[in-house]
Amino acid sequence: MSITADFHMHSAFSGDAEVPMEAMIQKAIDLGLTHMCFTEHNDFDFPISEEFPEGTFDLNVDAYLYDLLTYRDKYKDKINILFGIELGLQPQVMRQNSILARSYDFDFILGSSHLCNGKDPYYPEFYAGRSEEEAYGEYFESILTNIKKFTNFDVYAHLDYVVRYGPNKDANYTFAKYRDILDPVLRHLVENSKGLEINTGGVKYGLKELHPCTDILKRYRELGGEIITIGSDAHSPEIIANHFDRAADVLK
Repeated sequence: MSITADFHMHSAFSGDAEVPMEAMIQKAIDLGLTHMCFTEHNDFDFPISEEFPEGTFDLNVDAYLYDLLTYRDKYKDKINILFGIELGLQPQVMRQNSILARSYDFDFILGSSHLCNGKDPYYPEFYAGRSEEEAYGEYFESILTNIKKFTNFDVYAHLDYVVRYGPNKDANYTFAKYRDILDPVLRHLVENSKGLEINTGGVKYGLKELHPCTDILKRYRELGGEIITIGSDAHSPEIIANHFDRAADVLK
């Protein structure tokens, strides 16, 4: 495996994960990783549902940091463990995100959009009554709004996240179809020295490409983008560094 740093993963400190942090670390060591970054979820104002009760994505940063520092010291001779966070971006929570980002000495901050205008693309209701193209377009437009309003992040995660859950996933999806919407997003990232993540987690959803699709990566490079991180989006040990060889091939 040519890539030995996984910069997107979650432990039981994230509301949608259950595995203890130490189990994730031990697996990363077994895989031969040299660096790993926990990017525990924090999504302010996440809509309440039966699956995600109130407070599911409100991260207890103090408890998370305490454990991370404990294990960082314990495994310091085996792996470099970084203190990261994945901030869910929405226009109405930008001040809260800014305060949180400044309140701790994070090594790494991912910005991501799990919601679109208060709606969750994870659920079929997001696509009901309109075409898949219209739904994807709304999601991509919301990204530009988010990254213009919030700048305190290092790398933007899984840019085309929405295609994981669409009716046809990425079967009919291409960068060219949404270029008028996505080009300004990529330009803004490049002009503000923000990185782009290759997220290999989409493979388990049956996608034909990684996040984002290869044509988006090519366009980011054409525009002068140079900052790329690779993350498995692992919520359990068996996903850590999954498909990293494929990510290396795409980058080459």
